[in-house]
Amino acid sequence: MLTRNAGLMTLDENDVEALEIGSAIMGTGGGGNPYIGKLRALQVLREGRQMRIMPLDALPDDAKVVSLGGIGAPLISHERIKEGREGLRCIRALEERLGFKIDAIACEEIGGQNAMEPLIVAALADLPVVDCDGMGRAFPEMQMTTYSIYGHRSTPSVMCDLHGNVVIFDHAVTELWHERLARACVIAQGGASTLASAPMAGVFVKRFAIPHSYSRAIALGNTVREAQKNNDDPVAAICRTEGGQCVFTGKISDVKRQLQGGFVTGEASIEGFDVFQDDQAKITIQNEYLVFSRNGITEVIVPDLIVILDIDSGEAISTELLRYGQRISVLALPCHALLRTPEALAVVGPGGFGLGNLNYLPLQDAGVTQEGTDA
Repeated sequence: MLTRNAGLMTLDENDVEALEIGSAIMGTGGGGNPYIGKLRALQVLREGRQMRIMPLDALPDDAKVVSLGGIGAPLISHERIKEGREGLRCIRALEERLGFKIDAIACEEIGGQNAMEPLIVAALADLPVVDCDGMGRAFPEMQMTTYSIYGHRSTPSVMCDLHGNVVIFDHAVTELWHERLARACVIAQGGASTLASAPMAGVFVKRFAIPHSYSRAIALGNTVREAQKNNDDPVAAICRTEGGQCVFTGKISDVKRQLQGGFVTGEASIEGFDVFQDDQAKITIQNEYLVFSRNGITEVIVPDLIVILDIDSGEAISTELLRYGQRISVLALPCHALLRTPEALAVVGPGGFGLGNLNYLPLQDAGVTQEGTDA
């Protein structure tokens, strides 16, 4: 369990096991395979290193905080295991480029393997990870963080791959250009790499990061594990904890998936059963689950979270693991308030994904409560 020491929370193997489950749920299908990330994290712990989480409100205003995560297609990260020290090479190269040491690491996105990567790198570098992230879920593009949305410039940044290549992006004129340049680079590096962005001040992180991401993901994982242990319904337990709603149950009838421009894109089709008998659903994919529609009508859309769960275990199924015949539940979970502002919706709303013909309707307006989120 989480233990506190001088304001820091030290993770043990049970916490990592819970984080695997919770981060997969919050990853909305993306963020990289959390099982592989868990194995890497456990190995680091067994080498005697510590994973420490710093509460967001304990972060000094003048701290230099670097956000870090994987970039590329989840399918590649599932098939090709990392060398292990890509992230450490990123922060060391960034420190050399800037001429100072960083104080803490922040998570780019709490979803999937990208929840594990900052912990692994921080343990190798003997640094804490701040209990926050820039998405409260996973998104496919780097400019889709609250850090970038609310004014942080991510360059200079450093990208490293498993071959030992170190690429420095010295200056990008916009955050979108940074994404484009990095995406082209990651394709050349084989489709999956690690990237560390320019440092943020602690005062900025405290204002614009999504808080409690790690503690929330671990608690969510423990909720699922407890329900499994007691033979309770884990899907219902997640909805109670997160203020969400089960919007569909059914069987995967078709999956269309392709690697395109550094992303996994496609669509999953679902045949309903139980109370959704005779209904048909579709989910649009771009690394993550973007749009859920039932009988041709859009019901849930980014930035709210669309989660596919195994109907029995309550554990999330990521985009690269979707298969014909899987019996699943589809959950809708409300996103954080920082993702619902006009400036955020311009980046992570439907228009940011080329879905300008669709309108965003917040879940609370559709009858789903906000209990369990931090406004």
